Amino acid sequence: QVQLVESGGGLVQPGGSLRVSCTASGFTFSFTYMSWIRRAPGKGLEWVSAISPGGGSTYYSDSGKGRFTISRDNAKNMVYLEMNNLKPEDTALYYCVRGRLVTAPVGQGTQVTVSS
Repeated sequence: QVQLVESGGGLVQPGGSLRVSCTASGFTFSFTYMSWIRRAPGKGLEWVSAISPGGGSTYYSDSGKGRFTISRDNAKNMVYLEMNNLKPEDTALYYCVRGRLVTAPVGQGTQVTVSS
C-alpha cells in the first residue's frame, strides 16, 4: 500500500524559508521519480518540482525556479523541498506524489502559509 506523508509546513513571512519533507513507503522509492505539487486556495493542482530516481536530475516550474530546491535521500525514503524567498502566492497545500506529472495526491499534504 502506497503511503506518502508530508510534513514541515507552517506560517512564514514573505522572504522567508521553509523545508517540507515527505516520507514514502509501499513502493520501490529508489526507482521512482518523485514530484512536489501544490493546491493554492480556490485553485487546481499545480506541479512544482520533480527529481529523478537517483537524484541527479531535477526539474522546476517557472514559479519555483531559482527559489526552490528539491532533493531526496533514498536510504531514508524521503524527498524534500527547500523553499527560499517565499511569496504570498506560494501559500498552498503541498503534496509529494510519484512520477513527474500532476497526479491525485495520496497523502494529506502539508500547509504552507506565507503572510506577514
